[in-house]
Amino acid sequence: MDAQLRRGILDVCVLRALADGESYGYRIIKDVSPYVSISESTLYPILKRLEAGGLLTARTAEHSGRLRRYYSITEQGRERITAFLDEWAELMRIYGYIRGEAER
Repeated sequence: MDAQLRRGILDVCVLRALADGESYGYRIIKDVSPYVSISESTLYPILKRLEAGGLLTARTAEHSGRLRRYYSITEQGRERITAFLDEWAELMRIYGYIRGEAER
């Protein structure tokens, strides 16, 4: 898969994992892993990039005597999911054309 396409898909998968409420790194990996493979070394740069882009927010809180970083999706992040779904529909039309399945 094209690296940029995969990056975009991973970004939206992470946002989707946060769509129902805040979460933390390990939980995000568990939530996303049935659908796409993602490691900690991949996840944390994504989280930083999405936070810098205003698509999510982060807070630190103590959990079992350790600090844990919790992430929440922003309205801009929700809009990114919607935009991705619109783009995906267009991509599927193109895919159908390439496969010779498009209606003429």
